[in-house]
Formats: sequence, C-alpha cells, structure tokens
Amino acid sequence: MSGERIVKQFFGMSQSGDLKEAVSGMSSPQLIILLSNSAQFESHVKTLQGMYPKVPSIGCAGMSYSTKIVEKGVSVVAFYDGVTVAVNVLEQASVMPVKYIRRLEKDVETVRASSKDTVCIDFCSGNDACVLNTFSSVLKRNGISLVGGTAEEGKVSVNGTVYTDAAVYALIKNQSGRVKAYKENIYHQKGSARFVASATDKANYMIGQLNGRPAKKVYQELLHISEQEIQTQTFKNPFGKINGTDTCIISLKEVNGNALSCFRQVNDSDVLILLELGDYRAIVKRTIQNIYKDFPRISAVFSINCLFRYLLFNENHYMQEYLQEMAALGNHAGVVGYGEHYNNQFVNQSMTCVVFE
Repeated sequence: MSGERIVKQFFGMSQSGDLKEAVSGMSSPQLIILLSNSAQFESHVKTLQGMYPKVPSIGCAGMSYSTKIVEKGVSVVAFYDGVTVAVNVLEQASVMPVKYIRRLEKDVETVRASSKDTVCIDFCSGNDACVLNTFSSVLKRNGISLVGGTAEEGKVSVNGTVYTDAAVYALIKNQSGRVKAYKENIYHQKGSARFVASATDKANYMIGQLNGRPAKKVYQELLHISEQEIQTQTFKNPFGKINGTDTCIISLKEVNGNALSCFRQVNDSDVLILLELGDYRAIVKRTIQNIYKDFPRISAVFSINCLFRYLLFNENHYMQEYLQEMAALGNHAGVVGYGEHYNNQFVNQSMTCVVFE
C-alpha cells in the first residue's frame, strides 16, 4: 500500500550504563522503553526525560537484550513511524490499582484501540495478579492483548517519574498492520498426579499442604531430592496450575518449615500438577515457526523472558544461541522479568512476546 508507514523498532544499549551511548542513532521516537540496571535506574529516568521531554516513555529496572544480553548496563527500545501511543500508570498496585482504572479506559479511547492492531505492554512493581485483574477488566472487553512483567526491585517509570508501587503501561496501536501476543511454555506435565493445595498463605505466596500432606515432603518424595536441592529443582520441575486448557507455571522460591514458598499466588483448592522441562530448543524453534506462519511480514518483536529461563539457558550455554534464533524473526528486543504477564495471567518461567506486522 502506498504511503503506509510501517512500525520500526530501534534498540540501543550500553554495557557500561552510559545512556548517551544507548540512545545514539535514535531519531524521531514515538515511544521509548527504558531498561536499566537498578543502581542507575532513577538517574537514567531523569536524564532520558531531559533528553526527550515530549516523547512518551515507560521503563523498568532489569536486564535486557537484543542480539546480546545487557546485564548491568542500560538499553532503550524505541518505536517510531507507524504507531499511535498512550502511556500511563496505575498507582497503589499493592492495595488498590483499580482506583486508577479510568486512566486506562481513556487511553483505550484516545488511541482508538482495537483487538487486531493494539497491544498493552506493562511493567509492574508487584502484586501482579491484582494488577492484571484491573488491566483485564478494561482490555478484555475490547479484545486487547497484554504482555509484560515484574521489574527488578519493583522499580518502574513513566514520563520521567519513578514509582515503586505501581504498574506502568504503554498502549501501542500499529497503524499499518496487526499485532499478536504469544506465550511460550518449555515445560510439560510429569506423571498424572494432581494436587489440591491447602493451608496456603496468599499474602506470602505459600503452599502449606498438597493433598493434605506437608507440601515440602510431597515435592521431595516425588522427585527423590534433599531439602537443599528444592530451590534449584524448580528450573527442572516447577508446579503448574491448570487454567482451562492452559497451564500457568508456578516457580518455587524456597522452603519455609514444611511449606513451600512460591513466586506467584496459590489459593486453597487450586489444582496443581508437577511439570518437567521439555526439549526447549525444539520448543523455541516451534514458536518461531508459528510466528512466521501468522506473520509473513514482521516489523518488530518485543519479548519478556523470565529470569529463571535466562539462568537455565545460561547454565546450558544456550542464551546467545537463543537470541540469535529470535533475531532471525527480524527486529527482536526485550527484558528479563521476575514474572511474566500474558493477557490476564501472571506466570513464571515463561516467555511472552508481542509481534508487530
């Protein structure tokens, strides 16, 4: 189509944390996403706002990547040309993010969001399940997808202001094509046993019992492991919560007496299954093939990879290869999250991404 403006994505980085180096070569951005190390986050937010005062921006503390991983530096992802953007914040994430829902409703109207061409990218400081319910109440009725994640040390920003108890978001409308969100799960069910959770502590993400027995003992017996091994065993064997036809992954954090502390909430009567690591190299290839099938022309891919996936891939010397494979899709960039968002789901040990046509 003549005259159509295709979305473009810019990625710039500095391994040493020099923001000027990261933005060099970026011109006319319509949205900037700042991904910075925790120590410099506040100063980077302030500096970026001074450099681009009129450009909407969101940011979070965390590692980032394109074809290389940026562990302690800073990177910027910018969208330009074919997008319409609104950025904003839902404050008081830990108590009542729903108080700020009108902001999201207005932004959906402003960008004329629609299910085919609009996505919401969010970064959250915590209390993810509650925040996602708030997002979902607006986005779901408009059929708009959401991808996002939890920031390192709960630090997020929007338009030059740093928040530590909030969810910041960017609504991005693709003016010349579709958008679609994906979630990748590299785990599958191990055995056929199902476990009903009880004696849970929602506030502290704790499972006290599984099928009426101490959760720690059940997990140890299933896998024939010592208590010391539980914390790292989650890379191979997290739990899964059945959600219709889908499985939400639940990472184990640590042992707490006879209970297991997790990275996301488990409620009494939730039905859990034990998962095991699949052939992740083949699964990644399949995800890439599925994206190609849906989108013969790709202008940008933005993803959120779980910290535990990053650690697992690193340990198996696969992280660099993974980034090269994703780069074959076209312009790919993203952030390492401490929990991932996919529509109304808060998941662990997953990858979520959005693809722009």
